[in-house]
Amino acid sequence: MNATTDITNLSASALDRLMPMHLIVSPAGLVIRTGPTLAKLLPSSGAEGGDLFDLMEVVRPTRVCCIADLCADGGAALHLRLRDHPRTRFKGLAVQLPGSGGYLVNLSFGIAVADAVRDHTLTQSDFADTDLTVEMLYLIEAKTAVMNESRNLNLRLQSARIDAEEKAFTDTLTGLRNRRAMDHVLACLLGQGARFALMHLDLDYFKDVNDSFGHAAGDRVLQVVASVLIAETRSADTVARIGGDEFVIIFDRQEDPSALTAIAERIIERLEQPIAVSDRSCRISGSAGIVISTHYVSPTADLMLADADAALYASKHDGRGCVTLGEGLPAAASDRAKPSERSA
Repeated sequence: MNATTDITNLSASALDRLMPMHLIVSPAGLVIRTGPTLAKLLPSSGAEGGDLFDLMEVVRPTRVCCIADLCADGGAALHLRLRDHPRTRFKGLAVQLPGSGGYLVNLSFGIAVADAVRDHTLTQSDFADTDLTVEMLYLIEAKTAVMNESRNLNLRLQSARIDAEEKAFTDTLTGLRNRRAMDHVLACLLGQGARFALMHLDLDYFKDVNDSFGHAAGDRVLQVVASVLIAETRSADTVARIGGDEFVIIFDRQEDPSALTAIAERIIERLEQPIAVSDRSCRISGSAGIVISTHYVSPTADLMLADADAALYASKHDGRGCVTLGEGLPAAASDRAKPSERSA
């Protein structure tokens, strides 16, 4: 009979089923036989016939340095790891086999089971039916499923929150920011002490469009206005529709009056171009008032908005289709875009 049946009175298949991660080692320390699961973990060239200590190193007890030390002190628990990548760790116990003088070493993964299953693509069939590792794998799988579902739920909730916030800050008709978004941006800029300018723009003759062409045409005009404002501003700027035909543009880090006036002039010039509505065209214009944060000792949102509104109505008073720099600046010729001739 072979060494296995001599010592255990078990067939090789029975031993493999009970202890799929066992080794039988000769008195000289050579591996005579390995269980089927352990064989998957060892070098592809095979472990049988090789020296046990060439395949594995004993981490604890540190006194174990040769085959004769395996069963010292009544067979203390062993902590081993493979010498080759991925350096899988094991817990083990060795007993000396009667008669032959060899050793039976039975191994398990302990708490490293999840890493071992991942690294070596192990399945339930690689473990004994009575091995609690199987139960642990079920728990790990269940926990992983729960964690994945929780992570997916968090991602969905985060996406929904971002979507809700985006909708809360967006004007549904034009796709521009709304008054809430404007208030939020102003609060942030003022809280940071940032330099910026604020333009309040009101459409001229927009009521005539609604009265003559209908509200659907008015909606179309507002969408065209929105596209003009986006085209004439930077991505860092905030363009908001705050009322029916009222808009506010916040120019981040822009404080040059001449540059701001030039932007307003370009916007007004483009707004005065005919706008096609179905098979007809209509005309509007715009009046604007601008204030700059650096012109205030202690700027506030309410004060800047009020001053921009006052500058806007100064533009209206001056004949519409122009821009006024507010906050008490001199009304020099370069500060205003004079009304242009247009059809009402």
